[in-house]
Amino acid sequence: MRKTLSAIALLGALFLSTAAPLSAQDRTSQLYILGGELSNSAATSTADIDEVMPRMKAIGLNTVLVPAYWDLTEPTEGHFDFSLIDRTIFQARQNHLKVVFLWFGAWKNSMSCYAPLWFKENTKKYPRAMTRTGKPLEIASAFSEDVFQADSRAFTRFMQHLAEKDKGIGTVSMIQIENEIGMLEDARDHSPLAEKAYRGKVPAQLLKAMGKKAAGQTWAEAFGTDEYADEIFMAWHYARYVERLARVARTVYDMPLYVNAAMNSRGRKPGEYPSAGPLAHLATVWKCGAPTVDMLSPDIYDTGFKSWAAQYAFPGNRLFIPESRCCEDSGVRALYVMGEYQAAGFSPFAIDQAQPSETHALSRAYHLLSQMQPYLSKSSPHRKPYNSWGILFDQNDRQRIIADGDLLLVCRHYFTLPWDKRATDGTPWPEGGAAIVKMAEGEYLIAGSGVVVEFKTKTEHRQAQPHPLGEDGFTLGGKPAATESAVGSHKAHSFTGRRSGIGYVDQVSILADGTLQYLRRDNGDQDHQGRHARIGVDDWRILHVKLYEY
Repeated sequence: MRKTLSAIALLGALFLSTAAPLSAQDRTSQLYILGGELSNSAATSTADIDEVMPRMKAIGLNTVLVPAYWDLTEPTEGHFDFSLIDRTIFQARQNHLKVVFLWFGAWKNSMSCYAPLWFKENTKKYPRAMTRTGKPLEIASAFSEDVFQADSRAFTRFMQHLAEKDKGIGTVSMIQIENEIGMLEDARDHSPLAEKAYRGKVPAQLLKAMGKKAAGQTWAEAFGTDEYADEIFMAWHYARYVERLARVARTVYDMPLYVNAAMNSRGRKPGEYPSAGPLAHLATVWKCGAPTVDMLSPDIYDTGFKSWAAQYAFPGNRLFIPESRCCEDSGVRALYVMGEYQAAGFSPFAIDQAQPSETHALSRAYHLLSQMQPYLSKSSPHRKPYNSWGILFDQNDRQRIIADGDLLLVCRHYFTLPWDKRATDGTPWPEGGAAIVKMAEGEYLIAGSGVVVEFKTKTEHRQAQPHPLGEDGFTLGGKPAATESAVGSHKAHSFTGRRSGIGYVDQVSILADGTLQYLRRDNGDQDHQGRHARIGVDDWRILHVKLYEY
């Protein structure tokens, strides 16, 4: 096997050896971001900011992710203008919002498009990355100290300004350093400065983190010479660059810091996707190279949302999704990650450009999640060590069984119920999802849309003889309902053990201190005569379920 692949295979097993320190967990514990990221040019004038921030509040966000543009902050070298930053903070306070600033410095989506013109024009002082054929790219070289110093000076002034305006107030809750760092067209930089670094020795701390015993190796000796080896080399140097900026931020205005990654999807190779960014398979490299950064965060646009999220929910890295495709499924995806991972937050991209049909569900979900904060936020003063889960279903992924001690929560998409005509008439199934919280033994909260949950003891589930039932509880096709006795001519089997029953299913709202406010009771037809708890695909509810055994 190639040296590179064996090295990459070590990454997943080595997360714990490079996990962020406890202080990083403490810094991110207070985050409960029901967010949305503005499109790239949405905050380039005060008029833009004045128009967009009230709209974000109306959608139901508690946090807005806003670019901080290097080219507009330092349009002339050494002369800074923070008027857009100040206006963003002012409007956030007026609308009772938090802000996460995104430093669009040396790189944004790999490219150096937000560097000021004076920087771009001076390629001798601020050199570009190159492909292996010598083609210069619109990407500043991470190996140039002049590039770093220019970026760092502007970033330092930015952080100093935030400290002057916001320290002790806390409108700004987090900083993203750069944006979707990565090399395109090639797996690594081949400029003269990069080649010099490549001929050097691999740092001992990286070799140790990756389980390499031999010291004094070059990059080629340690990892091989293919594009995956090149990616490790490049990831280390991007991480070290970011680490230097992160230390600046930590010194000037201490707050949570993260970096975001464009995914390596659709079978693409390094350089076909932004190579060497803070990707899950490079987490050991990034955690070793940039320990001051609190979170590596995925930007999820491709299919397989649950799989991408799971890759970033590893020890020492709290899940935060700063970008996701803004769509009608965004709401249930937010409920899923907050329930399954007690994530730091969720944020669809370009929310300012989204259609009402795309933000409607998100608004409904955020309304539920804002009520669920006492049960899902890691820093809630009312919080107990609640167990929580997330469920997310589509037309192909329809069921999940959650084991909670001797009890099973059999969770399914709402359209698995046979009586809704949309389940079988060819209508595409919208995603259904929920956050589920265990309040006590036999007591649960379910907040979501488009789901149905049954509660069964393990012994009951093992002995189940499924018979599809209609909305009235009768067996479909006109046959009599199944009983505990023999069905037809089949031999009867004695039931053993205990069953779980539904005491009640109540629709509730939740006060800020976690107190449940009764709204109405779902019984009879609404809980299938005590068989399940359910929330329709067109509904957004919080259910309080109390069980008993018999």
